Amino acid sequence: MENRENSQTTETPDVKTKTCQSSPVREQKNKTDDQIELKEDFITCHECGMDFFEHASLEHHMRIHTEEKLFICPQCGKSFTVQHRLEAHLRIHTGEKPFSCSECGKCFTQQGQIKSHMRSHTGEKPFTCPQCQTSFTSKQSLKSHIRIHTGEKPFTCSECGKSFITQGYLKRHKKTHTGEKPFTCPQCGKSYKLQESLESHLRVHTGEKPFVCPQCGKGFTAKQCLKSHMSIHIGEKPFTCSICGMSFTQHQSLKHHMCTHTGEKPFICPECGKSFTIKQRLDIHMRIHSGERPFSCSQCRKSFTVKLNLARHMRVHTGVKPFSCTQCGKRFTVKQSLESHMTIHTGKKPFTCSECGKGFTSKPKLSYHMRNHSGERPFICSKCAKSFTVKQNLDIHMRIHSGEKPFSCSQCGKSFTVKQNLDIHMRSHTDEKPFTCSQCGKSYKVQQSLESHMRVHTGENPFTCSECGKSFTVKQSLMNHMRIHTGEKPFTCSECGKSFTVKQSLMNHMRIHTGERPFTCPQCPKSFTQHKHLKRHLKTHTGEKLIDRVGEISAVTCVQHQSK
Repeated sequence: MENRENSQTTETPDVKTKTCQSSPVREQKNKTDDQIELKEDFITCHECGMDFFEHASLEHHMRIHTEEKLFICPQCGKSFTVQHRLEAHLRIHTGEKPFSCSECGKCFTQQGQIKSHMRSHTGEKPFTCPQCQTSFTSKQSLKSHIRIHTGEKPFTCSECGKSFITQGYLKRHKKTHTGEKPFTCPQCGKSYKLQESLESHLRVHTGEKPFVCPQCGKGFTAKQCLKSHMSIHIGEKPFTCSICGMSFTQHQSLKHHMCTHTGEKPFICPECGKSFTIKQRLDIHMRIHSGERPFSCSQCRKSFTVKLNLARHMRVHTGVKPFSCTQCGKRFTVKQSLESHMTIHTGKKPFTCSECGKGFTSKPKLSYHMRNHSGERPFICSKCAKSFTVKQNLDIHMRIHSGEKPFSCSQCGKSFTVKQNLDIHMRSHTDEKPFTCSQCGKSYKVQQSLESHMRVHTGENPFTCSECGKSFTVKQSLMNHMRIHTGEKPFTCSECGKSFTVKQSLMNHMRIHTGERPFTCPQCPKSFTQHKHLKRHLKTHTGEKLIDRVGEISAVTCVQHQSK
């Protein structure tokens, strides 16, 4: 035994000397021999087999198995197995961040966090997933990612039983139960559940977009938005629906899509009970009740509930029409308008009413039409209580009360409440009549006029008076007729106080006061206040109607003489 000890003692200096001059292979062998000798001094955990140099380290480790947490936070009561973890945790309450990044100045509560953060500058991602080869800057991120493949969700909500792959996701989810939003914007007062959400929101006010796409140069306020955008360039859609096979660029988009199969709409409006598949849609919907319109046009101060609607509206001012028809070249400001237009060429009307079988080019048009059957008119005028099936119709109607006519003719300066009316009016200058009857060749400036005219050929009179049963080809004619029964004369002359059932009658009457005679005979200098009077006069030149009238008068005279 002594000889063995002596031999070991005498050999040790020789080993050290050889190590300095030896080859790397010999050096590695010596190192391994040293580790084998040291292994004898290790203390092993009997639970998991992990080795430790010191008893203190083993004691700390054993608390993982026993779940003993001796170190308790005096602020929130959270407990820890190790003293240094409690110290790191306390910095959350004090706000202390002693570890600062030399590149960007960002501060952290722990040394380990700054190491992981530095990799965002160097681009180093040393932790790679063996399943899909995705790389990460930290080992913890890789561990969380692996759970996507294994399906493991170890963190479960005690309130609703929903499970998550990370502790952070669970903590975020718990705030949906408590309603807690501790992070408030100093600019507009909006609150958020997460600090990072507030940071992203603040960029809306500052205009900062630090995350730039290397492909097209587009900037984003949040890193996640850039990641989602990048998939457009690479064409990657890693999230696939197990039901229908549809693929998505984001996992969140897949989750939303799955609701179309399950029919689940977990986000319910507390005001009207309407439910939504996505919380963002509920938030947008709530603005209908609150009247909030946070997105304002810098040109005309018109405001919108949704940012996308503002972006579309801006094209009215810029004149940009990015969506072009491949068939006829007509351009549109909105993609949906192009899709609706394309059905003119294809004749396709894929959305059919279950009540009457009428087909529509778009789903919104079908939805609006369905209100005719249900009688639903959810948009009510605050001035006169008149209700509408479509919000756009309410907006147009409100201009009657405000007197606003935002669409002006560049030729004569006449203004209109609706752009469509301006387009129709412009045809009076160009004399364009693009809508032609296939039966008789007669042309019209307005599609609706052609549709009404077609009923002359078909004999269809779909609008019937409930009082006397008389039918009309046009709804407006029925409305005008109804005033005979009600005695209503809403159009009053400002000069003499005479009232009329139809606006056109008032306009014709006003020419008596103004002396205006806009309809001139091309045959003689005579002019008239109404177009029908001119038409009647023109037949005096041809003699056509005059003969008929003379015949009628003569016939009447003969009858009168005979009766005598």
